[in-house]
Amino acid sequence: MTKHSIMLLPGDGIGPEIMAEVRRVMAWVEGAHGVSFDVSDGLIGGCAYEEYGVPLTDETLTQAKASDAIVMGCVGGPQWDGKTDYDKRPEAGLLRLRKDLDLFANLRPAMCFDALADASSLKREYVAGLDILFVRELAGGVYFGEPRGIQELPGGGRVGINTQRYTDAEIVRIARVAFEMARKRGGRVHSAEKANVMEAGLLWREEVTKLHAEEYSDVTLEHILADNCAMQLVKAPKQFDVILTDNLFGDILSDAAAMLTGSLGMLPSASLGDGGPGLYEPVHGSAPDIAGLGVANPIAAVLSFAMALRYSLDMGDAADQIEACIAKVLEQGYRTADLMSEGMKQVGTIGMGDAILAALNS
Repeated sequence: MTKHSIMLLPGDGIGPEIMAEVRRVMAWVEGAHGVSFDVSDGLIGGCAYEEYGVPLTDETLTQAKASDAIVMGCVGGPQWDGKTDYDKRPEAGLLRLRKDLDLFANLRPAMCFDALADASSLKREYVAGLDILFVRELAGGVYFGEPRGIQELPGGGRVGINTQRYTDAEIVRIARVAFEMARKRGGRVHSAEKANVMEAGLLWREEVTKLHAEEYSDVTLEHILADNCAMQLVKAPKQFDVILTDNLFGDILSDAAAMLTGSLGMLPSASLGDGGPGLYEPVHGSAPDIAGLGVANPIAAVLSFAMALRYSLDMGDAADQIEACIAKVLEQGYRTADLMSEGMKQVGTIGMGDAILAALNS
């Protein structure tokens, strides 16, 4: 029997609730596909800070590095906002995990299930059949660039400094991921930056252009300014196949695209590096306002596990089954509160898990 080691990091807020449904789907995969998951659990974010005084311990990081895949829930909450040192805030644990594992490639699909086309903020004709893949650089850019910080000015007042910094090698390795993904999809890449006002954006455009000419001329490449990309996502989103972009713009643009699909509760993500374990997590936050109420949507977390099956565990068939069954459940009218509309069947977190498992077992 094939054995895979998986680390689960439920995190804060609704994280433990949605991760409980992931565990149930994992158990189904074990039984249906004859594999065994060696599961370890760890703390990350605010819960780790409360237990250990840091948002991610060295021991948890070491355990994560030794896993085949890491599946995470979400981090953060108002009880820690502005009440902990900046380097010990819940989000710092996630940033450290990404940085230390060198998870430089963030894959964020924005796909609209047909049953949810009417739940989008745009008209059905704009989003029905939508299938965009964001390839976001995750380990560099303004979130990590130096110098950074808040400094006192000599004459009084303060200045906040963040540095947008990319090397040619960092740009090339993320661009290669985007081109490879496009070859498996629709064969089109839009590279989004701000080459008109930022030198880092100009270098980005030059290096992407060079790599395309040397290795990926079979893929269609279009350059687009990030602000225009935001406008086009609202104007005509189905023109996009793969969107390649940096850390900051990728963060913003992928969240904007999320609302085209109906709900943030529907969107998974994968963070990949060179050969080590991938990190898989829903795009949504910890939703502290509904934590513990049993109403959170677990679909993004379950889809994140499906991405782990596909990209880290070489179990694409199982991933396809899970995704198809989620589409079936939505077609049957099951909805959590974030997706609810007239005539649908409202269920809670466990109820949605029940429906997915019923579809998997049918």
